[in-house]
Amino acid sequence: MEAKERRDQIVGMLKRTRQPVTGAMLAKEFGVSRQVIVGDIAILRAAGIDIYATPQGYVILTATPATTVKAKFACRHDREGMEEELAAIIDNGGRVLDVSVEHPVYGEIKANLMLASRRDLAEFLHKSAESGAAPLSLVTGGVHIHTVEAPSSEVLHKIASELKALGILLD
Repeated sequence: MEAKERRDQIVGMLKRTRQPVTGAMLAKEFGVSRQVIVGDIAILRAAGIDIYATPQGYVILTATPATTVKAKFACRHDREGMEEELAAIIDNGGRVLDVSVEHPVYGEIKANLMLASRRDLAEFLHKSAESGAAPLSLVTGGVHIHTVEAPSSEVLHKIASELKALGILLD
């Protein structure tokens, strides 16, 4: 199979599925190395395809319903507070789209999370623990911002209230 044909099939596969697809799964599907897939994804992004890398794998986001609302929440907690914070958002009906920090040298650093369920959260926490990688918020003393998507403003208000009650939401 030619590289262009493989890349076209990768885009088709990502558009058809609602679940993230890992680089390892794509490599196995196409009989190439994971590094070849990483290169393919880079080329597709450079060509204007909006492929997001999340802790669960690669996704192409579909349009969100017009009724969906988004908000940014400025938060602070230690490493142990990460699960409690993310669970509060998910359990109240939100979807954690990303996390960002303001680095003193590089400016804003953002990572896609796309966490919408307890299963997503469990996988994220497992990968975080397994890799030993420090959370982005370590750079800023625990301060970070989440972009959260929800079906209504009321849901966003519930999320904010719970984060505040937990002592996580910054005023």
